Amino acid sequence: MIKIYPEAEISLIREACQIAAECLDVLVKSVHPGMTTEDLDMIAHGFLSERGVEAAFLGYRGYPKSICVSINEEVVHGIPSQKRKILNGDLVSIDIGTKLKGYFGDVATTLPVGNIGREKMRLLETGKKALDAAVEKAAENNTLYDISYAIQKIAEESGYSVVKEFVGHGIGVNLHEEPQVPNFGIPGTGPVLQEGMIFAIEPMVNMGTFKVEVLEDNWTAVTADGKPSVHFEHTIAVRKNKGEVLTCPKKSP
Repeated sequence: MIKIYPEAEISLIREACQIAAECLDVLVKSVHPGMTTEDLDMIAHGFLSERGVEAAFLGYRGYPKSICVSINEEVVHGIPSQKRKILNGDLVSIDIGTKLKGYFGDVATTLPVGNIGREKMRLLETGKKALDAAVEKAAENNTLYDISYAIQKIAEESGYSVVKEFVGHGIGVNLHEEPQVPNFGIPGTGPVLQEGMIFAIEPMVNMGTFKVEVLEDNWTAVTADGKPSVHFEHTIAVRKNKGEVLTCPKKSP
């Protein structure tokens, strides 16, 4: 069952989402060659602690860190480590979840470090476009798989593939709720969208095959062919004409 959230609860979800987005902004500005993924995790943990917000990933199903940091061929769920250095030319994906007053936010982006070259930049831009297109389809009376197809269409028209093993999801009073939001699907099918549904939409676009493997740490998912991947995510509310992005930093008065 897909929950319909009233405006009062959407406001609380938005608050958790805004802080997640603010934390992501801090991390994006902090990334530089030579730092480790553990350095990013420590920055995030400190930021969220100062804001009185829980890191939603920490301890979730045994996950050991506050954020996920995935580099190049790592698709999602990369565990921050002092041994994993960020290098010039890397694609770095950062995924953050927050919990505030019993409500959750979830946001992710992939950023270039230094000179990544044309091929990686084209992949990056395609991932951004796929997320934007998906948000546009999160409108009342569209269907769930209209969102999914919007992602798939942009990725595949650019010669890339979408990850099928991992999906977006509902979110609100739980980090993961119904429904699953795949990055592929048949338009015009699936549940009809209603205003007040809340989804974490997260395109995962691979340069090569859609197939992924999970490493021995039981978390880090990598592309089966070792080619790079990008990951973008917003938490959105379904609205009459298009989705409302909740994971935007709070505007100064």
